[in-house]
Amino acid sequence: MKHLLLFIFVWYPLHLFAQQQIPLDENRYVDSLNHVLLSKKADSSKADASFLLTDYWKFKDTTKSGNYLAIGKKLGEKYSYYRALSYFYEGQYYYIRNRKKASAAFKKAIEALGRFKDSKSYQKLSAAWFNYGLMNKDKEGYDFVTKIILEKAIPYAEKARSPITVAHYYTQLSTILMNNSRFDKAIDYNQKAIDILEKADPKSSTMLFAYLSGVSIYCYKNEPEKAWPLLRQAKNILQPFPGSLNNTLYYYNETLYYITSGALTKAIVSAEKGALLARKYHQQQLHQQFLFRQNEIYRQQKKYNKARQLLLQIVSEKTLTKDINDKAAIYGELAKTSEKLKDYKDAYQWLSRYRMVSDSINNSQTKLKISELETKFRTVKNDQKITALQAENRQAALNAENNRLNSWFLGLGCIFLLAIIGFIFLNARSNRKLARQREINYHHQLSEMEQKQQLKIAKAMLDGEELERERVARDLHDGLGGMLAGVKINLSGWANAHPDILEDRDFKRTVDQLDASVTELRRIARNMVPDTLLKFGLETALKDLCEFYMREGLQISCESFNIQKNIPLNVQLNIYRIIQELISNSIRHSQAENILMQCSQNEDIIFITFEDDGRGFDPELLSENKGMGINNLKNRIAYLQGQFELLSAPGEGTTVNIELNTITTDE
Repeated sequence: MKHLLLFIFVWYPLHLFAQQQIPLDENRYVDSLNHVLLSKKADSSKADASFLLTDYWKFKDTTKSGNYLAIGKKLGEKYSYYRALSYFYEGQYYYIRNRKKASAAFKKAIEALGRFKDSKSYQKLSAAWFNYGLMNKDKEGYDFVTKIILEKAIPYAEKARSPITVAHYYTQLSTILMNNSRFDKAIDYNQKAIDILEKADPKSSTMLFAYLSGVSIYCYKNEPEKAWPLLRQAKNILQPFPGSLNNTLYYYNETLYYITSGALTKAIVSAEKGALLARKYHQQQLHQQFLFRQNEIYRQQKKYNKARQLLLQIVSEKTLTKDINDKAAIYGELAKTSEKLKDYKDAYQWLSRYRMVSDSINNSQTKLKISELETKFRTVKNDQKITALQAENRQAALNAENNRLNSWFLGLGCIFLLAIIGFIFLNARSNRKLARQREINYHHQLSEMEQKQQLKIAKAMLDGEELERERVARDLHDGLGGMLAGVKINLSGWANAHPDILEDRDFKRTVDQLDASVTELRRIARNMVPDTLLKFGLETALKDLCEFYMREGLQISCESFNIQKNIPLNVQLNIYRIIQELISNSIRHSQAENILMQCSQNEDIIFITFEDDGRGFDPELLSENKGMGINNLKNRIAYLQGQFELLSAPGEGTTVNIELNTITTDE
């Protein structure tokens, strides 16, 4: 059974456990730390143990967590490093109960720990930066957290020479990408984390989180068959530790898997087990999320009364509804569920609440700019390489100058050694040639890096255009579409209360006009985001596109040959947009009556031939008048490492030949 999971509440579970990096054998871990406190070890060791216990108890027992924080501060007050470290664990103590205080504490930790230049300080500095980003996620957005991970957390973890910590941040980055529906990139980063941990620490809690993160990504991508092996790996890690706090997170992902695969009976069992553990460990928010997943299962089973009861329980307990996005999603689900129960009045009330919450959300909601941030991240690396090449070139020039000076001094002092002078002269000339060759190589490398940067910029522009199309289509569908749906629900409810109005001609015409408006809205949204491409692939989407543009007086012939199903989705989307631009330009400018479009594939190469019998034009005019259309076309062709040929003349129609590469680098 294939269906789309309701995509909410993804961030919190991983965010909740992200910074509690404790061993899976919790009892042994806590006993060992308490043993240190009771021993005769140095105060610095006892301060370490106290701070780690502060972190351990922050979710389970706030009183114990606060007591250990006070003990750690007292034991470490005579050590400058532990005074700085106390700010970090103060932030950990406030982690889930007061984000404002936690943010301030982590900021102090960043300033204080920045004075130390050793591995353990870099490790804590990395965690302080990451936690500071998490505490400000709701205010600054995902792009802020992503920037901190790429520019602060990962570099400091690398300075600390801690591959396990680097892997941990790759897992967190994959979660952010998943939350923004960038599933392929999320899979890449999560796999990087798994590859590192398989060598560094294959049985750790960090590896457990990486496996469970992969399960979530594949579930939300609707590929449960790929999530299953990762879920089994996670279960194998947890099996020796039935009392571990991490079992709750495992059952949450097991529930996701069974919902995605259609095993709803098993999903209910997993959700109930997880809910019991969440209540036992005082994980209130995670307990609420299990209730929401149970509601989702009941909705799929058409047990709408049970589903609504769970949603109302979530609203009454006010834990999940603290987040405005989650509140909007819950209200929307209540409106849909009430409609299924034919309780139109209740449905309208929840829909009104949903609209009020949605309107209060910033219209320019944060969209993750991963491509731009990654480009900046790579640019820093490239700048370092350029600096190294410049230093090497200066060193080569200095060596050549030194050799010339040596030759001059040896010539004055040792005239009789002409053979040696000649040898030195030849050697100096050889060094000059080598320096010139290095300079040529340096310029060549600069040129290659500039070309790569141009491709990345083009990709970022194209990604931005597609994201904007998706945003506008979503706003039309969810905003105006929701309003029209609310009007229709209101009319339907009112009509049911006044049966005699159903035969009124003006009322029927009004309802028909409303239906036509909804249909037109969906057509516009569909045109901006090609659903046919996402569901049925490139070949079907191209035929649908040609049929869409055909009308009386314009015949479009669409021919496709050997188009493979495994072309990456972003490549398919760019090919679709290229052909859409060609057809649109021809219709607007050529006055053609017949258009021929051929698209074929040979191994990794796509060939596009486009011909029309329109009035044609002088191609030289394009250099004087470049519109957005031709620029977008060339940008997409350049991104796919393609070639473009345009043949046209006034009165002779237009022919366009394009060759594209389906394998691109996505860095």
